[in-house]
Amino acid sequence: MEYRFLGGSGLKVPVLTLGTGTFGGNNEFFKAWGNAGVEEATRLVDISLEAGLTMFDSADIYSDGQAEEILGKAIAGRRDQVLISTKATFRWGDGQNEVGSSRFHLIRAVEGALKRLGTDYIDLFQLHGFDAQTPVEETLSALDDLVRAGKIRYIGASNFSGWHLMKSLAVSDRYGWARHVAHQAYYSLIGREYEWELMPLALDQKVGAVVWSPLGWAKLTGKIRRGQPLPETSRLQSQMSNDAGPQVDDEYLYRVVDALDEVGAEVGKSVPQVALNWLLQRPSVSTVIIGARNEEQLRSNLGAVGWNLTAEQVAKLDAASAVTPVYPYWHQRRFERNQPPV
Repeated sequence: MEYRFLGGSGLKVPVLTLGTGTFGGNNEFFKAWGNAGVEEATRLVDISLEAGLTMFDSADIYSDGQAEEILGKAIAGRRDQVLISTKATFRWGDGQNEVGSSRFHLIRAVEGALKRLGTDYIDLFQLHGFDAQTPVEETLSALDDLVRAGKIRYIGASNFSGWHLMKSLAVSDRYGWARHVAHQAYYSLIGREYEWELMPLALDQKVGAVVWSPLGWAKLTGKIRRGQPLPETSRLQSQMSNDAGPQVDDEYLYRVVDALDEVGAEVGKSVPQVALNWLLQRPSVSTVIIGARNEEQLRSNLGAVGWNLTAEQVAKLDAASAVTPVYPYWHQRRFERNQPPV
């Protein structure tokens, strides 16, 4: 397993992280992802550690905290062997202050996560979304206090726009507070908007991408092709889950899958393995979060490392997945001299 620095920090992380969205499954949305209990989750952790995958990502809202609880039990007795990342910001409870990135909510969220995970520190704590109702200074001051208290070691953001992230970094720099070293962002061969602004920002500010849904909300599993029904076991069978994910034009999806099939045949790898390997070669990417309903899926996804696509194969996938960016990015790209080096 290859390890990379997480952004500009001194922390090294495996290039693949196991997501725990498939742990628990105690409501309709997350049940569509998976419903691994403690025994199955422990087996997935065992396999991950054997392969050198030592980082596990969760969030308080995953199955209403059940995913964190299951992860905590699955790593019991081997906390020193793993890196834990988790997230909070979205609503947790019915109270007026049980949502957002206020000092009140973040401290309560971290304390709750520590209890559910059965640990006294979190390696990477991320804001699950930007809270425009709370001053950035309040949020980052609270996170800095939690870092100084030893309850979290590194901080990151998730689903921020470029100005959200840059403003946060500037505030941290102004006051000498802990700085976001990671940005957990959606990025895939059928979702390349991350490249427009967030990637140049990440390279300039040394913020490592922690990629979520690298298979395009389960659309790049290799089971979706022209004229074929959806797989029987897939989150895409859930209307709620499908509607919540990024929407993709069918013909565009088929074009990308055709290219993945072609490259996969050249390298002897599956569609998802090729799609994951493509991401691992993209600038700014520190780690890619993989999900697994079961041992078979996990072992398959682990096959995405230990080899690399050629430059020609990357170019083929780039061309198949290329789209015209929105303004001002299409205009900026007309002036190659002014683009940041990649």
